[in-house]
Amino acid sequence: MSNPLSLRLQGDALQRLWFQAKLAGMPPRTLAQRMLEEALRMAEHPEIRFTTGPAGRRATLRGCGLDVWEVVQVLRANNNDATEVAAYLEVPQHWIDACVAYYGAHPEEIDERLELERLEGERGLAAYQAGLDRLTG
Repeated sequence: MSNPLSLRLQGDALQRLWFQAKLAGMPPRTLAQRMLEEALRMAEHPEIRFTTGPAGRRATLRGCGLDVWEVVQVLRANNNDATEVAAYLEVPQHWIDACVAYYGAHPEEIDERLELERLEGERGLAAYQAGLDRLTG
């Protein structure tokens, strides 16, 4: 359930919000809600930021291009050994720990992304196999 909040914006902040909302293709209120939620999450998890790209909007590790879901996936593949994963990814272990903490706070977000990536992998593999079948059949 959401709670209403009224606030006054300083200077040209409202114009800038409208402009960014137009670029994002969403209502200004929706963008403002997303921005506030993300700002709160970044305050709670200082090593995490949010990035928009071809795969959509997602939590990423500040200081490198890794997504949180990618780190979680590598952790699972390596028996959750943060030291081993940090060495493998060539990043400081505290970055791995930051991803684990973010995952602990927002498991549904990361689990959903992991499932989407799994499904996309299956779809891509099926398309590749269909192409091979056509080439050889």
